[in-house]
Amino acid sequence: MYEEPYRWIEAVGNRRQYLDEQFAMGAPVVALAYADGIVLLTVSRGTPKLYEIYDRIALGGMGHPADLEKLRFSLLEMAHVEGFNRSPSDVTGARLMKYGLAPAIKQAFEEIYKAPFIAKILLAELGVKPERDLFLTINYDGNFEERRGWAALGATSAVQVQMGRYIDAQPGFAQASLAQAVETGLCAWAVGSLAQTSSGTSDGDSSVRDAAEKPDAEALPDKTALLAHVRQTVAEKSLECVLLERNGPGSSKYRALRPDELGRVLPSAVRASQ
Repeated sequence: MYEEPYRWIEAVGNRRQYLDEQFAMGAPVVALAYADGIVLLTVSRGTPKLYEIYDRIALGGMGHPADLEKLRFSLLEMAHVEGFNRSPSDVTGARLMKYGLAPAIKQAFEEIYKAPFIAKILLAELGVKPERDLFLTINYDGNFEERRGWAALGATSAVQVQMGRYIDAQPGFAQASLAQAVETGLCAWAVGSLAQTSSGTSDGDSSVRDAAEKPDAEALPDKTALLAHVRQTVAEKSLECVLLERNGPGSSKYRALRPDELGRVLPSAVRASQ
């Protein structure tokens, strides 16, 4: 009888190890504020990872496509029922996270005889004013965080910290133009991608990865090397980029950038591969 709690703790520990391994080769997701709203970006191989949830709320996901789709559908249903039964202003990222995502993901993780969700999710909510923008991330175990200015998904919390350090090191990123925000987001994505890659890279990529893993601010990777990694990656995969535009027409502020629009705002070091 006394062994049961310890068996449960051991089982939870095994689930963490298993899930961490599932995210090791996943593509990070970056969301950050810029002068006219919020930009979200990632790289995918066919299956989209960025979606609209409600008028001012966008979702980015990392993990198994089936689990992401199940959680996305649940959020869509909750958001639209909430908006219909109450009002659109009652549909907030914090409410969706606290009463929708977090309980479901936590329960699935802790019920050791059922499969957990192989998913990490980022919600970006556009405020009426820039200071009201909100970013929320949730881990596979149901733990979630709220942030201002930016948020990131990576294989581990340490990777996410490294991505955030790069963004924070860019002065005035929240007032940047779209092109500048895309460049910062791509570089932060590359920091995460390189930091979580442990094999199969060239010597040049390895040096950048080593720098990305170091805790001191001086070790932040070089922009040229980061953009070179992005260029190499998007030559084989698709670059996704969506916006929440504060001054966009209508009630829905979500908009995916068309290929021609994306081409115009990409850094020149990456544009050639598109």
